[in-house]
Amino acid sequence: MIILNGQKLTIETLVQVSRFQAKVSISKKAKDEILKAQAFVEEIVDSGRVVYGINTGFGKLSDQSIPKAETNQLQLNLIRSHATAMGSPLPEEVVRAMMTSRINALVKGYSGIRLETLEKMVELLNKHVTPVVFEQGSLGASGDLALLSHMALPLVGEGEVFYKGKRMATSLAFEKAKIVALSSLKAKEGLSLINGTQAMSGLGALCLYDAFQVLNHAQLALAMTTEALHGIIDAFDDRIHQVRGHKGQIHAARLIRSILSDSRLITKQGELRVQDAYSIRCAPQVHGAILDTLWFVKHVIETELNAVTDNPILFVEDQDVISAGNFHGEPLAFALDYLGIVMAECANISERRLERLVNPALSNGLPAFLASTCGINSGFMIVQYTAAAIVSENKVLAHPASVDSIPSSANQEDHVSMGSIAARKARTIVDHARRVVALELLTACQALQFRDLTKLSSLTKAVHQEIRKTIPYLHLDETLYPHMHEIERIVQSNILLRPSVGGETEWHY
Repeated sequence: MIILNGQKLTIETLVQVSRFQAKVSISKKAKDEILKAQAFVEEIVDSGRVVYGINTGFGKLSDQSIPKAETNQLQLNLIRSHATAMGSPLPEEVVRAMMTSRINALVKGYSGIRLETLEKMVELLNKHVTPVVFEQGSLGASGDLALLSHMALPLVGEGEVFYKGKRMATSLAFEKAKIVALSSLKAKEGLSLINGTQAMSGLGALCLYDAFQVLNHAQLALAMTTEALHGIIDAFDDRIHQVRGHKGQIHAARLIRSILSDSRLITKQGELRVQDAYSIRCAPQVHGAILDTLWFVKHVIETELNAVTDNPILFVEDQDVISAGNFHGEPLAFALDYLGIVMAECANISERRLERLVNPALSNGLPAFLASTCGINSGFMIVQYTAAAIVSENKVLAHPASVDSIPSSANQEDHVSMGSIAARKARTIVDHARRVVALELLTACQALQFRDLTKLSSLTKAVHQEIRKTIPYLHLDETLYPHMHEIERIVQSNILLRPSVGGETEWHY
């Protein structure tokens, strides 16, 4: 049971709920704060005090006063009119991340939403009823309005949901799951539900979690490629990285030294050649810079997961309400664009190492394209083509979304972050990077068959054996794509990072 209190939601905890179905509840202290804020909203409505989003219209319509008798209808109309997203439905795990992080923001007691409404969201999570949320429609300021509106509709029995693997009307799913919809939304509640950054932060959190695992596998791939090419270990010497001082670089080099500590395939400088190409020799600098970036993005996202991103924000103790801009997604947009850029580079350098494995002019004695009999067999020639195509696609996707803005709501909302677009394309880039790294691992395993496997390090030998359980050494050409898809599945499962294979990596969550 994950207890949400608005203070301690981490990426790892969010993944437990969204991906691995952990249940959630609201802390007792948070419930007290929710009730206080709810009472404050009721006082505002009863007093007739004009407060944005409680008894006014929204956006450009904020100068329109709403009679007390219509404040509830105002909130229902809000989520109906704002549920305008297009495209394919987001994966269920992403929507579960959105719901979890939105609950965590609202339990802090600055929004005025009812406890009953939040507990209905908890009930949907715990009974695995997931709103259908379409992927396109958020500008990343005024929050992820359209996407969060689709998330909110099922609370009142409207919209669609996924339940037990099927997409269906909310009313049917509620009947099956024995859930009673809310009869209405009260003042401020619709706005509280949709005026936040949870689409981009929820998607971004899952994307970042996966990016760390891709980088872990890139380190394994680098180590195995280094062995296959009889690479020079001196470039990973701790003294080199200490005098530069970047923590990620120091950490990446340390990990490679650890993985290859007992390898008898690596060389010292001057034994076979003086120095390696950049894709080997500079890998700690590149992987380290990626790691530093992932740590930065982690700080931004975890700050946002525990942030108040509503508008207006209630300060109950001061009996004050302030309309401002915490819903603006710029911190996330910048960070997620940066995440996409560095993971594109992770794939980029991985593909360059793959090329060195298959190119007989660069592979230190390996056969051309790793084919035992070349000419009649093409070996891994076109595996490199596929990796190159994916890398080039990433270069298009890595263009920052956050450099764009377009005005909305009759120019009242005249600068936006495009953070949800940054999150969506970062996720695609991470998926692509996983494929390229997987292909490097596959190619390295083939290359190592032409070396002495008894000389592998303990860890890379265990990794090689695990891969060989389902992917054979290819003596002759055969249909390659099943093996390519299988190595992607292996990498996505993270089985190579488990202690049973050879020990945990140093930056596991």
